[in-house]
Amino acid sequence: MHPRPPRRTSHSYGTPRDRLVYDRWGRSGRPVVLLHGLHYDRTMWWPMAAELADDITAVAVDLPGHGESAARDHCDVDDLAHDLAMLVHRLDLRRAPILIAHAEAAYLSERFAARYSTQRVVTVGSAGPAPLDDVPEVYRQFAVPRRDPALATAYRDWLTEALPRSTHLGAEAFPHLRDPAGFAAILHTLR
Repeated sequence: MHPRPPRRTSHSYGTPRDRLVYDRWGRSGRPVVLLHGLHYDRTMWWPMAAELADDITAVAVDLPGHGESAARDHCDVDDLAHDLAMLVHRLDLRRAPILIAHAEAAYLSERFAARYSTQRVVTVGSAGPAPLDDVPEVYRQFAVPRRDPALATAYRDWLTEALPRSTHLGAEAFPHLRDPAGFAAILHTLR
C-alpha cells in the first residue's frame, strides 16, 4: 500500500491589489515552487503534485491575472520575482526551493534564481499552443489555455525562452500531465 499523498490547501498572499493565490501540498521537505505558463493557472500542477510524497513541499502559484490572483496592468518580471521571494519567505520553507517553470514562466524562474537562493531551476514545455495528443484525456482539462487579451498587454515584456542555465525536462508541452507519477518521481531525484 502506498502512503497517501499530502493534502492540498489553498491560500492567498498580499493585498487585494497584488494578491497571489497558491496551493500547498506538504509541510516539510524539499520545497518545490511550481509556476505555470501564460494563459494557464496553478491547477495545471494538481495531478503531479498529488503524486508527491511527504518529503517534498509543493507550492503552485497563480501568476497575476491568472486563476484567482489579482490582475495587474503591467507584470514586471523583477517585481514579480520579488513578490515570489516574499511569498517563499513567508512560507518559512527553510531551504532554497527548486523552481519548476512551464513555458514563459521560465523567464520569471531565471530572474528569481539570479537574485534569490534557489536549489535548481527546471523548465518544461514551450510557449505557444501545444498539442494534447500525449496527455491522457482525464488530465487534458488542466492543459486548456484561457485566452485573455489583457494578459498579452500585462506580460508584453516577458521572454518566451528560458535562459540557458536552467535544466529543461522533456520536449513535450506537458510532461507533468502526460505522466504525473513519473514526473513526481523525477522531482525526487533533483535534490
